[in-house]
Amino acid sequence: MTTDIGYAHASGKTVHTIPEAFQETLTLRPGQVALRTVGGTRQFTWREYGERVRSIAAGLAALGVGRGDAVGIMLTNRPEFNLVDTAALHLGATPFSIYNTSSPEQIAHLFTNAENAVVITEPAFLDVVRGAGVELEHIVLVEGSAAGTLTLAEVEAAPLADFDFDAAWQAVRPDDVATLIYTSGTTGPSKGVELTHRNVVAQIVGLVEGPLTVGLDDRSVSYLPAAHVADRISGHCANLFTGVQMTCVPDPREIAAALPDARPTAFFGVPRVWQKIKAGIDAKLATEASPVKKALANWAIGVGAQAARADLAGTGRGALLDVQHKLADALVLSKLRHALGFDELRVAASGAAAIPPETLEYLLGLGFTVTEVWGMSETSGVGTYTPLAKPKPGTVGIPLRGVEVRLAEDGELLLRGGIVTHGYRKMPDKTAEAI
Repeated sequence: MTTDIGYAHASGKTVHTIPEAFQETLTLRPGQVALRTVGGTRQFTWREYGERVRSIAAGLAALGVGRGDAVGIMLTNRPEFNLVDTAALHLGATPFSIYNTSSPEQIAHLFTNAENAVVITEPAFLDVVRGAGVELEHIVLVEGSAAGTLTLAEVEAAPLADFDFDAAWQAVRPDDVATLIYTSGTTGPSKGVELTHRNVVAQIVGLVEGPLTVGLDDRSVSYLPAAHVADRISGHCANLFTGVQMTCVPDPREIAAALPDARPTAFFGVPRVWQKIKAGIDAKLATEASPVKKALANWAIGVGAQAARADLAGTGRGALLDVQHKLADALVLSKLRHALGFDELRVAASGAAAIPPETLEYLLGLGFTVTEVWGMSETSGVGTYTPLAKPKPGTVGIPLRGVEVRLAEDGELLLRGGIVTHGYRKMPDKTAEAI
């Protein structure tokens, strides 16, 4: 079932492809920061983002990249990923990401399947990319230089003569493949899930009308691998469609330290990230030297948990618990949220694996509701979610808008809708099996 879903952009126009969305977004607040690094040491406004996309696209076109061509990207979470990926999308190309932990053998499988002639990477990954032994026409480095490679600056400095940027992105169609998401490969060789612009638009529409109500005044963080569908959507495409500001965190282990700087209003965390946040609070309390402060903090967290359980049960807090909770929030919980960098967090989500219900209750007790989402690469990310207004730990909620869900006789969950992939790259047998 292919339904032509359009995204009602804040500009007032309905868009049907990723480049169309980006071109609308950059007109709204051109001077506002779109991408930044921790500490704001590097920042790109929407105007600058648009200019770089234009120049990189012209340079990639000169390297022979055009509509339908795959482009490999092996980078950490840094602004250059967003710049080159978005530029490739404007050519109608299919950029895809490579896990930074990939072995030469895994990369060889990806490059053989994708048939990309170009890869964009950084010096740290150059040996492993070359070690894959797949012949490439061009290796582009976003920083530094090495024999037999081009720098991104050189690519931008040599645009294709008479290149028509606007004609290129306007030629992109909803059914063009926007990206490949390579599955973990736990059941045989990694499969390249082909996600079209139509799939991505359907996903963003479902998220914005469901759990992810964000816009130009919001902030988020890109820290999960860009090769995973979660970051591809929440750390990249959400920015292009809604204008949410993105802080790039190159090392996912540094996320806790980055949050007080990024101050996200929207944040997606895999369960272990949320559990680490809880463990961090527990560890800090365990080493608190003042017995009074320690007792107060434990009391406040306990009151928060009680209030959360009462809210979830729908029994009401009662007058005493209500007063206690207001006091606990003023004295401890609000300060705790500020210390975590979550004092302005409005939209929190957990997915990619099941999260223990008690962790969700604990987080609710601290003062933020976490929507639990379920989905996979084949569903462009999220397929179902728990509404923020009706949290229910231990469940994955309701289907995204435009998604039909049915339970097969053997217990398998079946999904249908605009978010579902049309298949795996060059694997017709696996595609037939799944769809």
